[in-house]
Amino acid sequence: MPSIQISRKHTRSLKEARVAIEHVAEKLAEKFAVEYEWRGNTLHFERMGVNGNIQLGRGKVDILVQLGFLLMALRGPIETEIHRYIDKELGPEE
Repeated sequence: MPSIQISRKHTRSLKEARVAIEHVAEKLAEKFAVEYEWRGNTLHFERMGVNGNIQLGRGKVDILVQLGFLLMALRGPIETEIHRYIDKELGPEE
């Protein structure tokens, strides 16, 4: 089971949502030093101790994050940052 699992609805086109998720990925890469790449409509990211993906669909985005043992203590702050970035780029959850 993922350490962090977030599902959010959005009202943007798939193209607009992809641009927004790219911004989220850039911010996460900067803050948490993750590397990422797109495979279709799924953005995969990883670094030592963390990996996951952001799956983009029409009207929905699903985020799954696996944290290693050492990062589990930071689960709360990491999840808060992800929500903050998603709110900024896709708008707050309704």
